[in-house]
Amino acid sequence: MTAGTIRALDRPVFGVDVQSGDVRGDAPSYALVTLTPVDEDDEEAAAELPDVEGPIARIDRDVVSLRKLLRLIDDREPARIATDNAYELAADKGELVQLLRSLPDGTRLVQVTGAERPEPLSRVASRHGIPYESDPMAEAEASARLAAANVGHEVSAFTDETTVKVARGRSTGKGGWSQDRYTRRIHGNVKKRSREVESELRSANLEYDRDVTEKYGGYANAVFTVEARPEDIPVSSSRAGDVRVEIERERRDGIEFDPLVERRDHVIVGIDPGTTTAVAVVGFDGTVHDVHSTRTADSGDITEWIVERGRPAIVAADVEPMPETVEKFRRSFDAAGWIPETDLPVDEKLHRTREVDTDDDHQRDALAAALFALDDHADQFERIAEKTPPRIDRDAVIARVVGDERSVESAIADLRDDGSNDGGGSGGNGGEEAGSDEPDRTEEEREIRRLRDRVDRLEGHVDDLTDKLEARDDRIEELEGELTEAKREERIEARERRSVSRLERETDRLERERDEARERVDELEEKLERLKALWKLDHSDFADVAAGRDLLAVKPVDQFTLDAIETADREYGLAPGDVVYLRDASGAGRRSARRLAETEPRLVLREGNLSDAADAVLFDASIPVAPAEQVTIQEVDELAVARESEVEAAIDDWERRAEARERERNAEMVDQIISEHRADRP
Repeated sequence: MTAGTIRALDRPVFGVDVQSGDVRGDAPSYALVTLTPVDEDDEEAAAELPDVEGPIARIDRDVVSLRKLLRLIDDREPARIATDNAYELAADKGELVQLLRSLPDGTRLVQVTGAERPEPLSRVASRHGIPYESDPMAEAEASARLAAANVGHEVSAFTDETTVKVARGRSTGKGGWSQDRYTRRIHGNVKKRSREVESELRSANLEYDRDVTEKYGGYANAVFTVEARPEDIPVSSSRAGDVRVEIERERRDGIEFDPLVERRDHVIVGIDPGTTTAVAVVGFDGTVHDVHSTRTADSGDITEWIVERGRPAIVAADVEPMPETVEKFRRSFDAAGWIPETDLPVDEKLHRTREVDTDDDHQRDALAAALFALDDHADQFERIAEKTPPRIDRDAVIARVVGDERSVESAIADLRDDGSNDGGGSGGNGGEEAGSDEPDRTEEEREIRRLRDRVDRLEGHVDDLTDKLEARDDRIEELEGELTEAKREERIEARERRSVSRLERETDRLERERDEARERVDELEEKLERLKALWKLDHSDFADVAAGRDLLAVKPVDQFTLDAIETADREYGLAPGDVVYLRDASGAGRRSARRLAETEPRLVLREGNLSDAADAVLFDASIPVAPAEQVTIQEVDELAVARESEVEAAIDDWERRAEARERERNAEMVDQIISEHRADRP
């Protein structure tokens, strides 16, 4: 079907565009253009639409409010309502769904400018040879003509599945006679009407599922889920007496845009073969349709991927000569090939593909090949476009000229003789009869046969790909089942491993705490034994334990240092009145001596000589100090004992020496004072 041709639409086509206001504001008005099919013999109507071939359409123009527009839609039930933006008729998605629900059966809302990302109406109209002006009424007319020519996407919020529900038309809670008889009559009528509906669906060869709720005397309701649209179902909504019939289409998850006619554009394909195969598809206008790379797909899968995105007119590679794999793809599509004079440099490929995001270097190389091929043919494409009439598909002409290496005029003639535009795009003039028997058409007929053979070959290839796809889908389903089971088992094992690891960590922690506790117990037990021994020595009843011997405890300190004093104090305590035994008294300073003096020992026994500083501190603090050899010290492990009598003798000896030392120091002070006094006399 040509884009400019109004085909067999037996109902009007509405073209709509906002004239003033906004649907989100107050009282919008719309430019409405109605194309109404009329008899071909109506010459007056034909003059209104000179550029459109096929069935003639009368054109009516009007400016209407939204309320009147909806009323006209209900009254005239147009085949299509065309607009350049569906949201000119609804403020949001919710209102759009309500509008689609309210449309009569068989009426379609069509957005002629594309799907989710519409392009300007001026560009679409120009591409399809439709007159266009920047005026609401002209835009409404362009939209109507485009929709009549099967250009655009149907806006849909519903599936092709319809629910037909046959149910009670009145409550069973009341009745003019016996309650049971009243209820049985209603349920019986519902059952009877359900069977009639089922018979009508079966007669129309429609596929359906039935769900019945049986009640006393018949059915409470019967729900038929039918694989068809409401207009294709020979049943309508009704309510009569005991029974009501409701028809409702199944709602989609969101708004979808379905093309009125499936078209596959002519494209340029760039391929980068290797362990990872990458493919890029680019339109003749430079639009990057898609980029893909795979390590697992075979040539059939890649061919299928390409076919879904267009009809390759040129297959390109980024190296010279063309790799064998790329050449196979080129031959399978019967397309022209392109390669650079020398391998494309990486910096040039990076620059040419800078505006497109690619996942890897392979996709970049495939895309670069397609874009450089487009650049190389740009002048040729432009010359072909200039020679192509407005209503002929320019892409189809370009594909034939490039692929078959023929003239532009020959390609245009072939398209006209074929009676089509090669599957989509702009319309043709239809000025020449197809299938002419003139001798000069023999070459064209052979070309047609060749193209038909190509179509048959591609259809066979499509069948093979379909079989492979089905087999692959089955395999995928099988593998997905295995993967699901494997994931479930892996999750169980992972949970078990996590539990074991957690328990092992907890066990290790508890074992460390146990070992540390045992070591601490041993230390405390040793300390307890030492404390017991000291207690026996320090207490008054120790004489009984010592069997009458005059013994007392001596607390050893390894060195005359702060650390050693602190350690002894921490281990068994240093209290006033203790006898302290310095195993090494040398090297002590004032701080160590002051720390020892703070404990107020009864006697300090020393091994070695004290420093003058330490000796002075202890002497000033009146701490007796005696050499260790003056007292017999008996050491038991870390503890020691000495005789009380020897300790007393050592203290008495220190006191005598201290008195002599004090007298000597006083004498020195007197001598010093006298000397200073004499020095001061003149």
